[in-house]
Amino acid sequence: MHAFFLRLDPETRASRFMAAVGDRTAAAYAAQAMVAPGLIVGVFVDGTLRAIGELRPFGPGQADARRAEAALTVERGFRRAGLGLKLLRRLAEAARNRGLVELRLRCLPHNVAMRRLVAGLGAELRLSEGESEGAIRLPQPTPLSLWREGIEAALDFNLAVVTLPRSRSLPLPCLPPFLARAA
Repeated sequence: MHAFFLRLDPETRASRFMAAVGDRTAAAYAAQAMVAPGLIVGVFVDGTLRAIGELRPFGPGQADARRAEAALTVERGFRRAGLGLKLLRRLAEAARNRGLVELRLRCLPHNVAMRRLVAGLGAELRLSEGESEGAIRLPQPTPLSLWREGIEAALDFNLAVVTLPRSRSLPLPCLPPFLARAA
């Protein structure tokens, strides 16, 4: 992940971090990202990480326990190939299956591709203090959604999923009542 963030061009870094950042800051973030609570989904092209999606617990309070924030980063040269959509759908499915009800995303106002992507999944975007913010309402998990998350992760050989430490982490996937009784 370290190499991924260091390969990002200045514009992509500014879009991801919502400010211009140098190599030191990008490298420090990459190190921290691997130990922070949440879930990271990466897309590999020819064995090299080219896009990542992050799902992080939202806020410190109990009221925020059922919300998470998502962030996407796709390297220049690999955009417009559906990787962002693939990552966002995967993160939304993972959040849904963990009983979360809302997935929040932020981007710079000029990031038209991200705004379209988020709006395409039903988020209402609003502009505030120099950034666009949107929230995707997530339906309740179903046995099919739980099954699909596991199968898609197992069958997509270009997708890697890493679940990070549990301290104030995302909940584990929900089990429907009939499966919970059998476990």
